[in-house]
Amino acid sequence: MAKTEQMSGRKRDERIAGYVFSLPAVVLLIAFLVVPIIYTVYYSVFQYQVMRPNDITFIGFENYHKLITDSDFWISLKNTFYFTIIVVPVQCALALALAMLVSKKFKGVAIFRTMYFSPQLTSMVVIAVLWTVLYNSNPNTGLINALLVNLGLEPINFLTNERTAMNSIIFMSAWQGAGYQMMIFLAGLQGIPRDQYEAASVDGATPWQQFWFVTIPNLKGTIKYVIMITMIQAMKLFTQPYVMTQGGPRNSTKTMVYYIYTQGFQKGNFGYACSVAAVFFVIVVAMSLILQKITSEE
Repeated sequence: MAKTEQMSGRKRDERIAGYVFSLPAVVLLIAFLVVPIIYTVYYSVFQYQVMRPNDITFIGFENYHKLITDSDFWISLKNTFYFTIIVVPVQCALALALAMLVSKKFKGVAIFRTMYFSPQLTSMVVIAVLWTVLYNSNPNTGLINALLVNLGLEPINFLTNERTAMNSIIFMSAWQGAGYQMMIFLAGLQGIPRDQYEAASVDGATPWQQFWFVTIPNLKGTIKYVIMITMIQAMKLFTQPYVMTQGGPRNSTKTMVYYIYTQGFQKGNFGYACSVAAVFFVIVVAMSLILQKITSEE
């Protein structure tokens, strides 16, 4: 009886300790996520100008009706989906390939890991400015076009042509973000028991068969996690189009977050920006749940 009471007391203490340790995270979550969401939905039914905070008028769902007929909203949504659909598989595949490369033991592998992870330690604004210079259409100042001209090719208007601007941002973003996913994949690869590869090798499995039947099944949980966080990060694309193209040319790089920013802080339509943000939040949550459902079934 005494032993049972002692165990119950220990469980109660562990439960209390769990609540105490999780309390700061819960408070921060409520303060910086739940409260802003509530305020966003609240202001979305008002006509509200940032520069005139006292002039606020309730207009019901008028902002949402305007949103349906707003061509810029649909262009921004299309660009965001295009960026996400392309960059997620490219970035994840690149990160996995790099992780498999650096998981091998060879001279200088630590330097290679550091070099490829270093873009994660640099501000995206700085990287975007550097790539704007690299993409410059003038071969005298743009490094990539200088290389193309030296190879006898025509220079490309990477950021000033609506057909190439978003793809140029996708390429830069995949390069910049792959280092972080590479480290996650590397941790997953190091957790795979080596005897599984040795058994597969004894059975005559080729390197491709080892990758497909040993590496991929053991990395399934890691792959799901990496795809999920990469998709959410891709949906939040803002800095690259803000610094490199200002949403142009001809709205070809205008994304949802950039559109919310322009409506709320450049045009002052804070109420309308809140309605766009509320709809976008629902879209991101829905996509996350669908992706989680698909990967769970697999």
